[in-house]
Amino acid sequence: MSKIFIDACFGKETPYTPVWMMRQAGRYLPEYMEIRKKVGNFLDMTRNPEVVAEITIQPVKRLDVDAAILFSDILNLPMEMGLPLRFEKGVGPVFDKTINDEKDVEALDENASEKISYVYEGVKLIRKNLADDKALIGFSGSPWTVSTYMVEGRGSKQYAKIKKMVYANPKLLHKLLDKVTNQTIKYLTNQIKAGADAIMVFDSWGGALEKEKFFEFSWNYMKQIAKDIKANYPNVPVILFSKGVGLYFNDIEGEFDVLGVDWNTPIDYALEIFEDNYTLQGNMEPTRLYSKEAIKEGVTKIAKTMKGHRHIFNLGHGILPDVPVENAKYFVDLCKEITRR
Repeated sequence: MSKIFIDACFGKETPYTPVWMMRQAGRYLPEYMEIRKKVGNFLDMTRNPEVVAEITIQPVKRLDVDAAILFSDILNLPMEMGLPLRFEKGVGPVFDKTINDEKDVEALDENASEKISYVYEGVKLIRKNLADDKALIGFSGSPWTVSTYMVEGRGSKQYAKIKKMVYANPKLLHKLLDKVTNQTIKYLTNQIKAGADAIMVFDSWGGALEKEKFFEFSWNYMKQIAKDIKANYPNVPVILFSKGVGLYFNDIEGEFDVLGVDWNTPIDYALEIFEDNYTLQGNMEPTRLYSKEAIKEGVTKIAKTMKGHRHIFNLGHGILPDVPVENAKYFVDLCKEITRR
């Protein structure tokens, strides 16, 4: 059975523009919070294939989005590479052990992509229980974003440690990025083998780098991942998403199918640059979901701009935890209604 989301990734004609949302499996859904209460620990949730499958499918059942995205975390991979991970209330993910020198990079486990088998078991279960016409998106963090966590130890506003490495010890950083990239390719390949229909690479912190360094330390590694996946799995769409790099779009290219556009990059600007060389995904401002009027205005504007062009509807970043479920449903239904041919 053909999947509208996959068709759209490849620029084929579809009956309407498919839609899904980043972070759609999460805290705004009461059924997610029920599971969270039972399991308690976020990390434990991501390591339980049955829980992963249930949470991944929840927004598909509730909202009728066209794609499910694997419920997991970008930091499970570096955790399996040898950095113990914990979640601290009010802070988020924390690595108590960080990467500081060559010895630390050398010590990283190069079999991490095999140790993370609970993710692949989750993917198999999702694909078994997901409707045939719905796509399943597997994902990873970009090597730059994952390495930033590994060096900083937690989320950062200044990125002082990793950016010091960019300028003072680029050789060490490239060594780390090479290792993370190698594991990421294996990780995504195993997700595809387990049943993922498409894969997405999230580069949350690409915008922390000046242009030249962005291409050297982030985009080039994402391109490498995309090239490898496409060489081996030409029928699996590759989606790349870098946040905060709209001004660098003129120099972005590579062997991928879909480019995520964040909410502070105008979609008409992205369209002007890329035309229909790639499918553009996005890019509604997530806080518009607090108001149905704002949703209608946002969806109408994007639909008008992208009419007749390669497009997948999404938010320009993740859905927020206190968005009313009925507004999320209204957004999904409206995207389909407005774009139906």
